[in-house]
Amino acid sequence: MREAHPIERVVGMEYYVSDADGVGGHLRASPEDFRVTELEAFDTSPVDADTGAYPHLVLRVELHNWDTNDFASALSDRLGISRERVSWAGTKDKRAVTRQLFSVKGIDADDVPDVDGTDVEVVGRAGRPVLFGDLAGNAFDIVVRDTENAANAASVLADLRAFAGGEGTEPRDGGPEDSDADSLPDGESTVGVPNYFGQQRFGSRRPVTHEVGLAIVREDWEGAVLAYVGNPHEREPEATQAARSYVDETRDWEGALDRLPRALGYERSMCHTLVENGAESPEDFREAVETLPTNLQTLFVNAAQSYVFNRILSARLERGLPFDRPVEGDAVCFADSDAPEGLRLPDPDRTQRVTEQRLRTVERHCERGRAFVTAPLVGTETELAAGEPGEIERDVLADVGLEPGDFDLPGEFDSEGTRRAIMVRTDLGVDRDGDDLTFSFALPKGSYATVLLREFRKTDPDA
Repeated sequence: MREAHPIERVVGMEYYVSDADGVGGHLRASPEDFRVTELEAFDTSPVDADTGAYPHLVLRVELHNWDTNDFASALSDRLGISRERVSWAGTKDKRAVTRQLFSVKGIDADDVPDVDGTDVEVVGRAGRPVLFGDLAGNAFDIVVRDTENAANAASVLADLRAFAGGEGTEPRDGGPEDSDADSLPDGESTVGVPNYFGQQRFGSRRPVTHEVGLAIVREDWEGAVLAYVGNPHEREPEATQAARSYVDETRDWEGALDRLPRALGYERSMCHTLVENGAESPEDFREAVETLPTNLQTLFVNAAQSYVFNRILSARLERGLPFDRPVEGDAVCFADSDAPEGLRLPDPDRTQRVTEQRLRTVERHCERGRAFVTAPLVGTETELAAGEPGEIERDVLADVGLEPGDFDLPGEFDSEGTRRAIMVRTDLGVDRDGDDLTFSFALPKGSYATVLLREFRKTDPDA
């Protein structure tokens, strides 16, 4: 196996599964180079349905270079309504062209305003808002520009086809074995990658959210504040690094307010709270963390779970255990029968422990895309696997100093946990135009396009 980029190793992604050299190149040279379309899983009624029973107007919006949260705020401002009346199914990156669902409570179709950089289609009405997770997945068309060696893509593709295993992994309409070693197949190939949580889960430029989350789960509230407000990173501007270093060295929260840039509003809010309360007790530091938006508080704990999950996957790779099929002791989940055609969507609520007697049967289910090997997103209700997979899970938890019961936390920080497929398969098309490569594929919700692309690029994820 090939070691990952250092900044990826920080968040638990320690390896690439492809040993081939990467293509390098640049992501998001323009927003149009990163196109995302939600695969919808939300039913609506006609737009003229009774507004009493169906108070939410559902919109399909194409955003050009818009952050999802920023668009929701702009939309609510234009409508003159509370931001809380706008909801959506999935948060997307800003530098992209995205097509996604939103719902707005208590407005008519004629009320929808024009917002620059958007195209809005009224879909219908619903009895409840569109909520996070109300999608089956996302389809991607992504261009990697100015690669150093686009010919390497064929070798990476072959490695990822092999990693996918199972049935139906041969390329469609030809493949590398039918052409030169550096040639790409004309059609799609079924590929697989570890279902890592991508860099953006932890902070693309400053990956610290998992460090904050780990401190919270340990109920080290001062440590959580320092991980977020202090803890400088070399990718930040020098003035920001200096301000964070000052925090680490002095714990002078009032002095930090004089040094932290105005743009760091969350950090400054935490410092204000500590100055007001005196910063003398764990409760003062906990209150500082709780000044942050509730979704960010939840994100911290989710990032800690994601980091542990990534570590478990990396340890499984180290031990040479398969990802496409189970070994004795694994826990698998089954496919969601309501998933759109062609999308392999795991259902983490339907799990089964793999025994010696059931091993071959479950292997066949995995080969055919009907079941998926899982690892835990650890929480209070987590049941760890048995056998060697369980040994890996316990070793990683011991190394980070956590156990499932630690997630019994106050407020937004509590988590019951779940399980998540350890590998994601997709039918991938790759087209070459000189030094540019275009990747077309679909992923189930919660999986990251950048985790697939990192295998091809093998470079700084921020490049």
